[in-house]
Amino acid sequence: MGASNGRSYLLYFCQMLSLSGVSFSYGARSIVEGLTFSIPAGANLSLIGESGCGKSTLLKLIFGALKPDAGQIAFDGNPVPNPSNSLLPGMPGVKYLAQDFGLMPYATVAENVGRDLSNTNKAAKRQRVMEMLELVDIAGLASQKPHLISGGQQQRAALAMALAPGPQLLLLDEPFSQIDAFHTSGLRRNLFNYCRENAITCIVATHDAEDVLSFASQVLVMRSGLAPNLFTPKDLYGHPPDLYAASLLGDVSSLPPNFAGLGNPRPLILYPHQMHIGEGPITASVKHSYFRGADHLIEAEASGVTLFISHPQAIPSGTSIRISV
Repeated sequence: MGASNGRSYLLYFCQMLSLSGVSFSYGARSIVEGLTFSIPAGANLSLIGESGCGKSTLLKLIFGALKPDAGQIAFDGNPVPNPSNSLLPGMPGVKYLAQDFGLMPYATVAENVGRDLSNTNKAAKRQRVMEMLELVDIAGLASQKPHLISGGQQQRAALAMALAPGPQLLLLDEPFSQIDAFHTSGLRRNLFNYCRENAITCIVATHDAEDVLSFASQVLVMRSGLAPNLFTPKDLYGHPPDLYAASLLGDVSSLPPNFAGLGNPRPLILYPHQMHIGEGPITASVKHSYFRGADHLIEAEASGVTLFISHPQAIPSGTSIRISV
């Protein structure tokens, strides 16, 4: 399927999403505090953070399903309506895919995907529906009802439904959470490449480092009760501000100042590939070895500090090793 076939459904303007001083709380519990940022058309923003830090809440605020306690949210210069001034959440050109998918149970997959498309030209509508089903690789399920297909297939149908009307802003809450690994890699590439090619601004709440590192143009690191921080993926990976942020991208080791005589003045955050077993100043004891396909992840302990090191082979538990940084 060529993306150009669906261009008649897409509106091309310099859409920008902006948040200014946005705060929100559930009772006494602050979820978002003074959040300010803007992203241009076609950007891919990943929201990452521990469970309960407010990723889903932020998506609902941007969509207009929740009213901010303070601050303004605007899309293309227009304030996003919220429950105080709109009966139904959302605005033209914005689609939100929640974790419950929102499929109508007694309509077919094709009917669900096409439910927001005009019936004026039924042939064009059918073509658009099939294009979207092919994009998410479930064209063969067009006539099925949602309750007869798997949760992962339902999630792919919901993605097709969100894309079908050609949104300018797409809000996705854990969009691959129920999709098996066999389909996730190809679907992720198809979806994010399609959004980039069609200037669809995409905001994704995710726990998957690959969503962040391979496809995001910006990353918002969120944590409960603290102000979020905005990074590029390369800056976040190369210069994580702290252990929390680095840990969101995978296993890391945090070495305290002057650990094992290294002379580091501040805590040193290292990824497994940045530590090597052989000769070095750190003496550690192996706790576990985990096979990862291309290598093994060695979990070791040195002076009460847990270390993670990439290594070609497994090492028996209890083995004393030397590590260099």
